[in-house]
Amino acid sequence: MRELTRAEEQIMQILWDIEKGFVKDILEKMSEPKPAYNTVSTIVRILERKGFVSHKAYGKSHEYFPIVSKDEYRSFTIKNLLTGYFSGSFSKLASFFAKDKNLDIKELEKIMNEVKEETKK
Repeated sequence: MRELTRAEEQIMQILWDIEKGFVKDILEKMSEPKPAYNTVSTIVRILERKGFVSHKAYGKSHEYFPIVSKDEYRSFTIKNLLTGYFSGSFSKLASFFAKDKNLDIKELEKIMNEVKEETKK
């Protein structure tokens, strides 16, 4: 899996939300100023080449759908973040956010409890 550009990720967020759609459907969900139809079409085809999206053809029209889930990409991105900036250490990541966002003890405890609950699943 490869990292997505900002534009690719924006389109993937829309596809994850709508689950499947034509370029016009993706374009409708985009905020103003909207890019050109051809721009969105090109990015979707790039996503397809990268293995994030596939399509079903209806004549000359293509309905696109994600083949990489949002959770899969989220996991990939977090692992890259941990490896690239925090030496693979989740505690260093948590420490960074605690310092950067001035988290208090109650907030840190809440995070720890949520992590504990998630690991039980």
